[in-house]
Amino acid sequence: MIKELLIVMLKGMAMGIANVIPGVSGGTIALITGIFERLINAIKSFDLNAIKLIFKGKFKEFYEYTDLGFLISLFLGVGIAIIAIAKLFEFLFANYPVYIWSFFFGLILASIYYVGKTIEKWNLGVIIFFIIGSATAVTLTFLTPATQNDNIWYLILCGIVAICSMILPGLSGSYVLILMGNYQLIAIDAINNMRLEIIIPVGIGAVLGLIAFSHFLSWLFKKYKNQTLAVLTGFILGSLGVIYPWKEPIKKAFGEKIKIVGYNYQLPKMDMEFLIAIMIMLAGIAVIWWMESKASQTEK
Repeated sequence: MIKELLIVMLKGMAMGIANVIPGVSGGTIALITGIFERLINAIKSFDLNAIKLIFKGKFKEFYEYTDLGFLISLFLGVGIAIIAIAKLFEFLFANYPVYIWSFFFGLILASIYYVGKTIEKWNLGVIIFFIIGSATAVTLTFLTPATQNDNIWYLILCGIVAICSMILPGLSGSYVLILMGNYQLIAIDAINNMRLEIIIPVGIGAVLGLIAFSHFLSWLFKKYKNQTLAVLTGFILGSLGVIYPWKEPIKKAFGEKIKIVGYNYQLPKMDMEFLIAIMIMLAGIAVIWWMESKASQTEK
């Protein structure tokens, strides 16, 4: 039992690391590590029945009904990773952007195959949903980011939208925050400086969005599983443009702040940096292969 919870916490840490990276989705990690549906079902179990169990003092039944041990372990891992990794990634993006983008490009590239493999039957309808998912993600890549806004209601909205994106494979909560203009404020400044006036409204929005959206996703998986997986696979494919390693950020001044509002994409130079980046990319692919192999062994 403890070993299982520790494994779940490690998967949560992987999700947390992914969610710090603009363009990488924690939902993708949940999907390829085999916990996505369990996560959605656990979150949606916080309903009237769960509230009744609490008021009746049936805490053990509440714990089992909501899969609370799983959720606590998972989100503990997410929280640890986000707090611990934020400063490290700030350093890596500033000094080794091509290498860190290459690693995550490899991760996402490999995950397209493994997520797509879970679709039981490909037909015309499923292919159309796959194309819709890809087109949506590509469109998001080229949207112009908004300006930063610390209004409390806008922060709550950021929490709602970002958490829905975070649990959707292929849609990055961090990248959505960039589009909404508040990535620097929420993911870097607020976390590194523990600004509760920012963190609390975003957290409230995240909780509200998570509970509501999980019900919708659970219904989709039950009624239209192949189509839903096709859209999610398309999301992952379409997100590759955001993670492409060889790009120069387009920066714009907003008052005293300088923000990235887009990228100029380039072809890589055939030098030592390129070779190292390819090796790192292959390492990212190998990580996904290893995780899938372990998951298959566990199922057997």
